[in-house]
Amino acid sequence: MPMDFEPLSFTEFRPAEMQQRAVEFAGDLKTRRTIRTFSDRAIPEGVIAHCLAAAHTAPSGANLQPWHFALVRHPDTKRRLREAAEKEEQAFYEERAPREWLEALEPFGTDRKKPFLENAPLLIAAFQKNRLPRPDGSEAITYYPKESVGIATGFLIAALHHAGLATLTHTPSPMAFLNELLARPASEKPFLLLVVGYPSPDCEVPILNKLPLSDVTSEH
Repeated sequence: MPMDFEPLSFTEFRPAEMQQRAVEFAGDLKTRRTIRTFSDRAIPEGVIAHCLAAAHTAPSGANLQPWHFALVRHPDTKRRLREAAEKEEQAFYEERAPREWLEALEPFGTDRKKPFLENAPLLIAAFQKNRLPRPDGSEAITYYPKESVGIATGFLIAALHHAGLATLTHTPSPMAFLNELLARPASEKPFLLLVVGYPSPDCEVPILNKLPLSDVTSEH
């Protein structure tokens, strides 16, 4: 069936304003930092819903929107999630991780212990939908689901930062335990676990040096 179309609503800015908006947005995101020590302060009502709405505007293959965001706030669920994640992390650090990976992580001082999974007020588990149900009960595959969920998650991280919240992207491997804990179907693949909240009063972050932009861009 042909899709309905409507005129594009697009705002064009003067060159000077475009430049200013680009500078301000880049400057705002430059202050974003991944943290590992969270306060248990509650997040104001409504903020997360608007950030998720921003993520939901992301483009996706064939507009199938192959994402699901599961919000975890209950202390007991967070505790069980931490226990499952730390079990996988212990196996990772002791058995599965290549030496090069461990050497890359060593300066950051990370280990299998993940207290932030209980301390932070909110965890958001992002799932990738590889199949979607049809009205007749059959299933259809999704197109470019990993890329689509990655873009939506990037939107979400930027929106949370813009709202004044800190985040941590956590990817215990494997993450299949999230399906069972959060009652998600096997057709959904855990993409990442986003820890959300305010920094603790004693929060510190490593001093990082980003590569020069010229090292990661090119013109042809």
